[in-house]
Amino acid sequence: MTDTVAVFGTNPRTGAKLPPVAVETTGAEVAALVTAAAASAPGLAGLDRAARAHVLDAVADGIEDHRDELIEIASAETGFTTAKLAGELTRAAFQFRFFGDVVREGSYLEAAIDPAAETPMGPRPDLRRILTAIGPVAVFGSSNFPFAFSVLGGDTASALAAGCPVVLKAHPSHPATSQRSFEVLATAVPDGAVAIVHGTQAGIALVAQPAIKAVGFTGSLRGGRALLDVVNARDEPIPFYGELSSLNPVVVTPAAAAERAEDIGAGLVGSFTLGSGQLCTKPGFVLVPDSAEGDRLVAAVRAGVVQSSDHVLLNEGIHAAYAAETAALRGRADVRTTTGPGGDGAGFAVAPMVVETALAELDPHLVHEVFGPVTVIVRYPAGAVIDSATTALESLPPSLTATVHHSESDDALTALTALASARAGRVVFNAFPTGVAVSWAQHHGGPWPSTNALHTSVGATAIRRFLRPVTYQNAPAHVLPAELRDGYDRIPRRIDGVLHPAG
Repeated sequence: MTDTVAVFGTNPRTGAKLPPVAVETTGAEVAALVTAAAASAPGLAGLDRAARAHVLDAVADGIEDHRDELIEIASAETGFTTAKLAGELTRAAFQFRFFGDVVREGSYLEAAIDPAAETPMGPRPDLRRILTAIGPVAVFGSSNFPFAFSVLGGDTASALAAGCPVVLKAHPSHPATSQRSFEVLATAVPDGAVAIVHGTQAGIALVAQPAIKAVGFTGSLRGGRALLDVVNARDEPIPFYGELSSLNPVVVTPAAAAERAEDIGAGLVGSFTLGSGQLCTKPGFVLVPDSAEGDRLVAAVRAGVVQSSDHVLLNEGIHAAYAAETAALRGRADVRTTTGPGGDGAGFAVAPMVVETALAELDPHLVHEVFGPVTVIVRYPAGAVIDSATTALESLPPSLTATVHHSESDDALTALTALASARAGRVVFNAFPTGVAVSWAQHHGGPWPSTNALHTSVGATAIRRFLRPVTYQNAPAHVLPAELRDGYDRIPRRIDGVLHPAG
């Protein structure tokens, strides 16, 4: 008989253990849950779009009905402010309703019909193509977003929207939040269509299950590589959609610094300390001109850091890594550091930090993602913004985002935009990358190592990750999905190469 292992969270503000909420899931239990998910897959995929959208709306209603309870649990486990968690929970509910609308609209199916015809290649059969659910999906909750990228997050919403059952891996930083979120989710979806597992070994066993057809993961590069090894060892390799690591560089042009140095400096502090610097879109590398205007900007950043307080990290591992990183930075002779208040209390409290160096003296070892409220400012010759940005950005790993602060008449903007778009999945102008809107045009992804796929994990096209194409050739009408039958006009379709809008 195997001994059970209790699962419990920790209060990051005190370091105290919280009451146990579950036990680690055994391999046999993982297999049983995946089997149930696989059994539910045909029924979930077979729901018509209106019924599936209704399920998503019901999840959103459940989130709102349990808002106060969920926020209270998450606050105790994460140390995040209730305001941050309230906004994130609003986003979670919005995502489910948003994907309900995506399903109703129907263009995500990419329905295409090529009727039988004579062509220059000879006779063509009747061909009808549509996207269909890929099957059960494993979703790993992230540490830094207990709602929006976890059990109630966009991976779950988009997979269910596609018609795929979801087996969730609870994050150990917030197991009670994960468990209660799952219970809210489960009341709104068909039986067997969602399940949850706890424990590192359970996560490995989950990815190895043959019935799992895709994995959604938001977490560290090391964790992502470990799961990729499991995927690659399967008899049937499957898609692994990982969001893994990102520096999110920012370039401030000399003209932008001259126009609004203090505003950019204050905005930068607000961005890299948001969520105690534990966001995947945190700006971690900032190019600032070495000029009087750049001095004003950096002075504003230093002042903001000194005034910034109450930063608590999510767990002991993140706290230990941040403490080691910042201690090493303070000991370096080639950089200047400014540290804010905090970090000397109980639990996982830390002090924010800004690090300054010159581009000509930049040590490549400074250039890596650090989870926590720290950023690196690199000063460049004010008359060489394009060359400096080229040198710096091409030496960095690609990112989820790249940001350009510019003036209306900046001659460098076109070149900087081209440089940024080659290195990131989202290019931000005169703003900061923290905050990712859920919309049709959003893209949250980027070249390796920010992600390992060309897809987005936020926005309407996130659903594409969990769909596969099927073409029906000379099929009898009654076996076709409704969306491929003649006369159906409720969704956009491409017929004989011509796009037809919904009627």
